[in-house]
Amino acid sequence: MRYVVIAMLLAIVASLASAAVFMFRDRGDSKRMVKALAVRVGLSAGLFLMLMAGYYFGLIPGRL
Repeated sequence: MRYVVIAMLLAIVASLASAAVFMFRDRGDSKRMVKALAVRVGLSAGLFLMLMAGYYFGLIPGRL
């Protein structure tokens, strides 16, 4: 589970970096930055739901 979370965080950062590159390179001529940011939001929501499900099903132990 730890490696999946780390991979998701890296994918979120990569999507944010690609959005920044598209912002500077395209100068507002295309929708690639918006798509990259939408992917980032989707990955963030998916990571949040995955963490919630992992805690609920006992894959992530709580602190006592």
